[in-house]
Amino acid sequence: MENSVVIREAQEQDHPFILGLSPYLAKVAQLEWHADEVIQQMQDDYISEMLAKTSQPNTTLIAELDMKALGFIHVRTIKDSISGETCGTVPLLAVSPQSQGLGVGKLLVEHAEKWAKGLGCRLLHLEVFANNKKAESFYQNIGFKPETVHMIKPI
Repeated sequence: MENSVVIREAQEQDHPFILGLSPYLAKVAQLEWHADEVIQQMQDDYISEMLAKTSQPNTTLIAELDMKALGFIHVRTIKDSISGETCGTVPLLAVSPQSQGLGVGKLLVEHAEKWAKGLGCRLLHLEVFANNKKAESFYQNIGFKPETVHMIKPI
């Protein structure tokens, strides 16, 4: 399947597909200390923020097969908190539930890596909700390693 999947830059007409994956992204967060509506609003706002025009280098890529969108990745630059160097970061990656397990996410990450390398980045950073074990396992299988852990306690 990987050979027939096309990875291209997202266009404005792709925004409904991207925003349509927001409920799925919110569901996998599983943050019991936040109301479901709050998590959904955060996810909607975050996607809208990522799709907004900015002067910061960034791109959103779409994976499609036979002109049907399967998933997307957003990648941008960020200052690394340890070294201070500019690195790539993936604030959003989503593959539609019916397209998972087909290599779409891996292809999207590979294209994000190429984009970041093209800007001279040495590192690619991402964050994943701690309860999203499926995504954490996926990222570790393609070479990502934990660097810091952000922890929270309801009081």
